[in-house]
Amino acid sequence: MTKKIISLHSMEKIMKAAGAQRVSEKAKEELREILEEIGGKISHQAIIFSKHAGRKTIKKEDIKLAKKSF
Repeated sequence: MTKKIISLHSMEKIMKAAGAQRVSEKAKEELREILEEIGGKISHQAIIFSKHAGRKTIKKEDIKLAKKSF
């Protein structure tokens, strides 16, 4: 089992901001799994873009470009 990065509380806040009145623990856990997976893929692609540009620093533009390719 891998350590989770995003808190379940944050997942609940996201869903409530979207209009949910109540959110189950399983729903929070599932959303966390999905968002961490997507975030990891976008981050990995952004790292590739920054390295290609000869940088060690990932910039906003790398994230935006990575999101488009996802």
